[in-house]
Amino acid sequence: MSMETKIRITIGGALLTAELNESKVARALLKNLPAEIRMSRWGDEYYGSIAVGMQAESGERDELSVGEIAYWPPGDALCLFFGPTPASIGDEPRAASDIVPLGRIESGVEKLSALPGSVTARIELD
Repeated sequence: MSMETKIRITIGGALLTAELNESKVARALLKNLPAEIRMSRWGDEYYGSIAVGMQAESGERDELSVGEIAYWPPGDALCLFFGPTPASIGDEPRAASDIVPLGRIESGVEKLSALPGSVTARIELD
């Protein structure tokens, strides 16, 4: 049975709670917490460099669901998905290219749509 790690994300004044999975990238992110990153909006996704410098790993995909947290290796970026992006075909969140799923936002995802184009996020253990 997997043991997921709870984190807290304070982004643009909104508080989100989330769980990270046990992937190598999620473990690398945890080692760098607490962290503060600048995030930019791309459709209904926020992304920002987390400086973990990880390579791709198995389980990569480009189609996600609302509330998923993922890592985009080409941009060394943490991504928070809360709706369609410019790459979406329908209403699903879709990344620009394959990403590594890291976990899921458990509460507060609905607050992201009201935030501006550029925000600061603080990520810490919950």
